Amino acid sequence: MGGIVRRAKRAARATGHLVLGLLLVPLCVLALLQFLVSLVLSVTFVGLLLVPYTARVNRAVAGLARRLASRWLGRPVTARYGPRTGILNRARLTLNDPMTWRDAGWLALHLVAGPVLLALALGLWAGLGFDLSLPFWWWRPFPEHSVELTGIAVDSWFRVVTVVPVHFAAVAALALWAIPLLAAADAHLTRLILTTPERVRLAERVAELTETRAAALDAHGAELRRIERDLHDGAQARLVSIAMRLGIAERMMAADPGKAAELVAEARRSTEETMTELRGIIRGMYPPILSDRGLPGAVAALAAACPVPVTTTTDGVGRLPAAVEAAAYFVVAEALTNVAKHSGASSASVRLSEADGRLTVVVGDNGRGAADETGGTGLSGIRRRVAAFDGRTDLASPPGGPTTLIVELPCH
Repeated sequence: MGGIVRRAKRAARATGHLVLGLLLVPLCVLALLQFLVSLVLSVTFVGLLLVPYTARVNRAVAGLARRLASRWLGRPVTARYGPRTGILNRARLTLNDPMTWRDAGWLALHLVAGPVLLALALGLWAGLGFDLSLPFWWWRPFPEHSVELTGIAVDSWFRVVTVVPVHFAAVAALALWAIPLLAAADAHLTRLILTTPERVRLAERVAELTETRAAALDAHGAELRRIERDLHDGAQARLVSIAMRLGIAERMMAADPGKAAELVAEARRSTEETMTELRGIIRGMYPPILSDRGLPGAVAALAAACPVPVTTTTDGVGRLPAAVEAAAYFVVAEALTNVAKHSGASSASVRLSEADGRLTVVVGDNGRGAADETGGTGLSGIRRRVAAFDGRTDLASPPGGPTTLIVELPCH
């Protein structure tokens, strides 16, 4: 019994889906007409100006259809449209965008498919209503007392009691099976037409990966140049100075042992400073604390070293691939540096969470906001570093604050 109730509810929901689809038919008519008019007028300059706006109306109606299909299918129906920049380029880009013609094609198809599918569903419901009402009037309008159900004459109470329930059960079974299929057919048809073709998605993906690969190579090159500069200008210069002091001390050892001892002491102090600098360079390449304490421990150390009070929260983050841990570590380090230098915040927070194979890093502060990626704050570097991992970076920093940086990194 419970299964029948569930199927009945699903059939009712499917009918509602088809009814909502029928409500889109007038919008389809209007949108298609204005788009066709703009196409006819596109031979003139005025028509070219109208095409992008009429296509936008089509997109709005198609967007409603996508939402309806998504609700029924339980998964998103999405599309990606090409850019529209420049007054004269808008018409060309709009007309060259395959989704423009897919939208128009769906509008034309739905003018027929929408009413037909709903009519089939309503016909099945009407058949059930007819069977339910038959016992109350079967004898009245017909002098010969004959009403036929699938070729069987209902001309007596015996047949009313025997034939009508069987016919009702058959129609009900057909309705509970067929009406959801009609709604599914409508949703799948919408998804088939209004979803960006896979070849277009692949082309966009290739372009995106090419861009992120170029950014990753640029970031890698910049990192190598930074390490080379630090070694050349810092550690190498100190080592040369140490070697010179030791050489002078060696030559002065017999003539002036005291002066030689001072030079050796200076060389020792310089050696300690050089070792400290080399450790800093190594930490910039891959922080040893990540190997020792993992990402949560390393982030806690960053929070403790930040001059602004920072609270850290970790939700289900275990050991991750070394490259992912390093990327997340440097993202948090750069973000907390920005908080300390530019935000004027009195408190900040870092939250790490891992779910569905993705690491999410959220860094927030209560500072003045208005963070600018072009202002040399390192945010553009964070975005490039994350893009190299095919990750996502979102920044919300309205004037007056607060600022929230959200980074998602795949963990594979």
